[in-house]
Order: sequence, then structure tokens, then C-alpha cells
Amino acid sequence: MPADPALVDHLVATTGLTPTEAARVVEDVVAFHAEPVEVYVRRRHGELKTYGAKNPEIFARIADELASRVVAAPPLTERQLRRLVYG
Repeated sequence: MPADPALVDHLVATTGLTPTEAARVVEDVVAFHAEPVEVYVRRRHGELKTYGAKNPEIFARIADELASRVVAAPPLTERQLRRLVYG
């Protein structure tokens, strides 16, 4: 998806980025936030598990993170999060 030209122009005017750099930043941010909820939950569970966190702490943290995303996911219970990770 190409970057919104108005947003690119705004970034160029306010940051000193070139139009190409600004477009790349916009595309990267959009791609980051386009990650499906299921993929995000599995990825974050794996990352947090790597650092020794336990499931109750992990699922609470992921639920908080999902609620604060730019386009927030619907509220998910610990059971729903667990099912996304383990099937």
C-alpha cells in the first residue's frame, strides 16, 4: 500500500526527511500495525517466554498491549489469548 501523500508531505515539512525516507517510514509504520491479532499474540508470547515470563503474566501483558495499539483489538480473555497461542 503506497504511503498517503499528504502524510509524506507533512513528515517532509516537519522532520527534514526526504520524500523517499518519509514514505518508507509511513509504509513501515503501517506494516507494523497491520499485523493480525493472532500473529501479534503468538509473536509476543514467544518473545516474552524467551525472557522467562510465565503465562499468567504474559497474557495480562499482551491484553494490555492489545488495548493500547493504534487500532485496538477487541478485548480478549486469557482463555482466548491462550487458544491463539496453543490452538
